[in-house]
Amino acid sequence: MKIRSMSRSTNKENPTAETAPIMPGAEPFFFKSGEQGCLLIHGISGTPQVFRAVGEKLAAEGISALGVRLKGHGTKVAEMHSCRYEDWVQSAREALFEIEAHCNRIYCVGLSMGGVIALRLAKLYPDKIKGVVTICSPYKLRELKYKAVPFAKYFLKQIATGPKSINDPAAVEINYANHSIPAVHQLIKLTAVVRADLAQIKQPALIFGAKDDQVVDQRDPGLIYAQIGSKQKELVWLENSQHVAPLDYDKDLILKKIVSFVRLHS
Repeated sequence: MKIRSMSRSTNKENPTAETAPIMPGAEPFFFKSGEQGCLLIHGISGTPQVFRAVGEKLAAEGISALGVRLKGHGTKVAEMHSCRYEDWVQSAREALFEIEAHCNRIYCVGLSMGGVIALRLAKLYPDKIKGVVTICSPYKLRELKYKAVPFAKYFLKQIATGPKSINDPAAVEINYANHSIPAVHQLIKLTAVVRADLAQIKQPALIFGAKDDQVVDQRDPGLIYAQIGSKQKELVWLENSQHVAPLDYDKDLILKKIVSFVRLHS
């Protein structure tokens, strides 16, 4: 199966086209296994690598796994400056259609912004997506620094991401060393859209929050849980992980819960 990864282009008429090569290890992946499938969506500044081990283990459990690379990610951070949140949703939408050709029941799983995109897809495609999983996803970017983003983006294009958000010192994440300020503004817009639609999302939901999350507000997983319209939903708190939980100490628990979730709702 060929996985589209938002093709690089030099078309000068398309200023948002990607021109930089994909970083080694940041490629999208597809592990075909059973007729149930998980679409795995990484977070802002991240890459499919954050879910690669999860995807391999899902496939070993008989669940197909596709890790999408969102537009502007896994190349160079400057390519994110001109992205709109609709571009990221479109990347995930194209991946959804690809995995749909091989699987008859699809579940969207997303880390951080990827979880917000998963919720967006669940709202847009209730007939295609049978369940949604969010991992350390934001409900609202409410800190004071985010209030300055709509103005700062005109003067400052990027800022350092800071120390890695993983407790396990052996874990390695492939991502950008800087955040794109214009891209963060797009994430703020995306969370507002998804927040307004939460009550309309009816599919079963599995929501993870990390008690040591230094990125997303501790209230956010509970707010998503409380406001999503799903009748079948579960909130799981991770005791030993930071924000990038699929690579952290609770990664085995996350995998176990996702496998159980898929099987329960298949």
